[in-house]
Amino acid sequence: MIFTGYAEITIDAKQRLAIPAKFRGLLDPARDGNAWYCIPWPGQGLMLFTEPMFNQFANRGEGTLTPGEDEGEFETSLYGLTERLEMDSAGRITLPKLHTDLTKLGNEVVVVGSRYRLEVRDKATWTAGISGRFERLALQARKIKMGPASEVGGATTTR
Repeated sequence: MIFTGYAEITIDAKQRLAIPAKFRGLLDPARDGNAWYCIPWPGQGLMLFTEPMFNQFANRGEGTLTPGEDEGEFETSLYGLTERLEMDSAGRITLPKLHTDLTKLGNEVVVVGSRYRLEVRDKATWTAGISGRFERLALQARKIKMGPASEVGGATTTR
């Protein structure tokens, strides 16, 4: 399942965020469960992973009983700040106040499809940056080795 597009939405007074129907419609409860893992991330707002996807990524690599200092601090920070959020019957999750405070999210947000995850970002910041993100798209594709810009957008030019 790949999440694409975005939707403008409001976080209500009870800190609830309704997962937009365009994204909920992609979910299969038997495959995807009914919970999201929410990770606050600097500069990106909140990242939401379905439970199976979070577990798949979290189980990659080898674990150790004696992590190095950097690895130990990273794991404690990442998993300590990550929360499992159950979706209610209306398709809403209640966002932790700490998460919205850390990421400085107001009530007006966008939920953005970001391949295997959803991101919750400030609406004003997202809207103001759309042109810049579009302009950087081909360069970013080359930087992360997705291939020539022509492979990404279907154009016929090469690098």
